[in-house]
Amino acid sequence: MLDQLSLLSFASGGWGSALLAGSLVTIALALSCLPIGLPLGLIVAVAARSKNRWMRAWATTFSTVFRGLPELLTLLIIYYGCQIAAQKILALMGYDAQFTINTFVAAMIAFSLVFAAFSSEIWLGAFKTIPKGQFEAASALGLSKFTTFRKVVLPQLARIALPGLSNNWLSLLKDTSLVSTIALVDLMRQTNLAVSVTKDPMLFYTVACFIYLFFSAISGRLFAFLERHFNRHIRSVQP
Repeated sequence: MLDQLSLLSFASGGWGSALLAGSLVTIALALSCLPIGLPLGLIVAVAARSKNRWMRAWATTFSTVFRGLPELLTLLIIYYGCQIAAQKILALMGYDAQFTINTFVAAMIAFSLVFAAFSSEIWLGAFKTIPKGQFEAASALGLSKFTTFRKVVLPQLARIALPGLSNNWLSLLKDTSLVSTIALVDLMRQTNLAVSVTKDPMLFYTVACFIYLFFSAISGRLFAFLERHFNRHIRSVQP
């Protein structure tokens, strides 16, 4: 037992530092997808409600493609496809240099697109719950469409969409484990390396389970806080 625990130490010969570094890469990757995936998903949802048929067609195609493809396939297409496309463009321009895309950047792009596609459906559902009378009232008050969206619609969308977005976030957090296939040294990659060296799979896979559960638990507490924050005005008017 002590020998197994020593494998998790941060001293020489232990894998504690490697697992910690991999955990930081995992959470950093997931967090880096939010600034891209959340607003892009909202843009797709707005486009899906547009009166312009080309905008609607683009939104439908985007959502269908990235929700329908397996996340691993999307990751591989982005990683290898971007390199091949860039290499061909450079060749057409007369350059013979080798182009490689950073694995973290490729994973961030791929998972952001997937997160945006799934979150767009959550945003669309939230849009449907907002009464049309609010748009008419805002127009009667002389508010511009942008001001109406920012001051009236968006705060309500955030409150309504939050539970669904929290589920998408947990799915994103788990999907980051796929990046080990493109050699990004995340938590699962470090775990597999530790298992291959120590031949002790149960110890390291169990530790990885607890780390992912820890991230999920912290996320759950954070989203619970956000839900209370966005619902504070509703609770204040209840008798």
